[in-house]
Amino acid sequence: MDNATRSERSRNAALEAATRIIARDGPGRLTLDAIARESGLSKGGVMHQFRTKEAVLKALLERQMEHFEEFSTRYMAKVSETSANPNLATQLATVREAATSPNSAALALVAAMVENPGLMSLPRDREMKRVEAIKAEAADPELALLRWAAARGLLLSSLFGMSPLGEDEHQRLFARLLDDDQWRPLEKPAKARAAKAGGASAAKAGAARKRA
Repeated sequence: MDNATRSERSRNAALEAATRIIARDGPGRLTLDAIARESGLSKGGVMHQFRTKEAVLKALLERQMEHFEEFSTRYMAKVSETSANPNLATQLATVREAATSPNSAALALVAAMVENPGLMSLPRDREMKRVEAIKAEAADPELALLRWAAARGLLLSSLFGMSPLGEDEHQRLFARLLDDDQWRPLEKPAKARAAKAGGASAAKAGAARKRA
């Protein structure tokens, strides 16, 4: 086995061990010593890959982001020719995938952010670009964002153990969020929203003049 392959295996072993520790014991118990014990690597072997706990957390976050990025790319290729809102459909499906992933992986992702809030900038920058893409393609950007936000809420409530819903209910709700036909009657194109807003403003102005 060459050195590069050995190094990659050690890195993966350390990250898998870190994920198990977080899932079983919580992020507060994640240390380089604990990773060494869990993985069977020497502490020196762990430190050769990661000098600090923060480096481990960053690697965990990047690993999960890469996993879901690959899922999103595959899904986008599948729906880009058939969906009127391929960016929204892709993000809803990706959130559903995250919600059904093993909790250990999801907990590792959350732990990385809790332990080092500075890491939030990594997913936040990508999310901002995705939101802009969702808004740009939608006939009703606000409704599209509501669907996106609802999916994120389902994910987070499940992740933190706060959801009263069963797995079947979660799947049905995700399926409904993904179904454009369910939402098309509620869409209000930008011109219609602008006209309504303008009418409301005119009515308020008229009422103010009457009071004056």
